[in-house]
Amino acid sequence: MEFKVDSFILYLATERGLSTAYQLSVRQTLDKLLEWATTNDHREWRDLGTDELSAFLGDLRKTELDASSLRIAVVHLKIFFRFLQKRHGIEIDPAEPLLSPKTSAKLPETLNQQTVENLLGSIDSEKKLGKRDLALLELFYASGLRLSEICGARLEYFDQEDHFLRITGKGNKTRLVPVGGRALKALDNYLTGERSNLITKKTSSHIFLSVRGGPLSPDRVRQIVKERAQQAGIEQNIYPHLLRHCFATHLLENGADLRVIQELLGHADIATTQIYTHVDQKRLKAVHKNFHPRG
Repeated sequence: MEFKVDSFILYLATERGLSTAYQLSVRQTLDKLLEWATTNDHREWRDLGTDELSAFLGDLRKTELDASSLRIAVVHLKIFFRFLQKRHGIEIDPAEPLLSPKTSAKLPETLNQQTVENLLGSIDSEKKLGKRDLALLELFYASGLRLSEICGARLEYFDQEDHFLRITGKGNKTRLVPVGGRALKALDNYLTGERSNLITKKTSSHIFLSVRGGPLSPDRVRQIVKERAQQAGIEQNIYPHLLRHCFATHLLENGADLRVIQELLGHADIATTQIYTHVDQKRLKAVHKNFHPRG
């Protein structure tokens, strides 16, 4: 059984070209299935039918997984057993009838506009790495970038004259995102001043550099955002994707068209962007309740 899991992971890596992180995620699911199968005296893959897989998922739900994680586990099982059927001669795919659990729509967290202003205004650009960190957070908020996109941003993709940044996002799709006035100024101050002091012989063209001259890692960016929020006296948990939520929510609050927001965020489906309309409706209800005499 373990051999076929190893064979499948190799297939994901070599034939499908999927990321190491995705391979690891799939392996974790299949390792749990192997452990469950051994515990329940199932020695071969042919011993596992739809009922057994449903029981496995039920045990996962009881012990550790929420609905969204369970949906991912179902996907892993489906692609694995489809592989076994095609490559290893399993007659019936037991995962095909499995249904993914429904997840309740979770509204994205956000900050009000004043809190974001306080966060950005608290960064002293005259102190060490202040110019870099201000440019980093301003760009997050001004352009709604994902963490991976801002870490991968390069100088050759930045058009300072037309104020656009070319981004390659999910699905290897490219889009142009505008860089607003304050973010543009912060970037210019960083690029013409502090960045040159961070350059080493091995420095690439990444916009945002570490003190060692390499590109900032996602973990380091998370740390910078959190530290700057703490210095600003913000008690709420602040993380990079929260600034992306703020970007979309504040655009909507100020009258931007949802289709435009979809394009700026790089969402393939408008349904993904529509979650921000629920955030705005929640805000409007709160305002009505607080200020209407019969609220």
